[in-house]
Amino acid sequence: MSEEPLYRLLKVGKEFAGPSERLRVLDGIDLTVMPGESVAILGASGSGKTTFLHLLGTLDAPTSGEIFFSGTSLGSLDTRRRAALRNRDIGFVFQFHHLLPEFTTLENVAMPGLIAGKSSEESLDLAREALVMVGLKDRMDFAVTTLSGGERQRAAIARAILLRPKALLADEPTGNLDEKNGRMIGELLASLNRDLGMTFVVVTHNIELAEVMGRRLELRSGVLYAQG
Repeated sequence: MSEEPLYRLLKVGKEFAGPSERLRVLDGIDLTVMPGESVAILGASGSGKTTFLHLLGTLDAPTSGEIFFSGTSLGSLDTRRRAALRNRDIGFVFQFHHLLPEFTTLENVAMPGLIAGKSSEESLDLAREALVMVGLKDRMDFAVTTLSGGERQRAAIARAILLRPKALLADEPTGNLDEKNGRMIGELLASLNRDLGMTFVVVTHNIELAEVMGRRLELRSGVLYAQG
């Protein structure tokens, strides 16, 4: 029996209210993403990449069509169950790291464990393990305000993988970094995808980042096209 897709999108569309008419950002998208895949979605600014990622992460809902996650229709979930899914099964990495300045690196990374109801001890143990995986073993007890931009994004990735979610969704994860740090983050994401078997979906305009992902798609005029 074939493996079940992690994500299955059927004719997914998204519209927003404009000043005079409805603005259609996504138009009838069909997509299947298998467990363990790494997928890059390229597109110009304003092409709808972030909107698309928000739909995958249940931060927004499509106007039309249906999205399935591990066989479950996301549209069938109430607010509480969507929040639980985001905490347990979906990790997020954004262009800006969104770390809390009043906490150490270790405490920031442990947050999803605490939110999930795990003990402080278990959450901190998981955070230490995640920080070792992203190369921040020597920065655990540092205030996040003392970290470099690349180190802060590594900490954000550690936080996203803390509970070993089924999927990690990254929105322009190198967009706020210089070329060297951007390359390092891309290599880190590729290695985590291999080592953890976690599904990665990355939206970006960075060609170099897209090239380390296993599959590349492009979003143009609301339609998703295969590259290569």
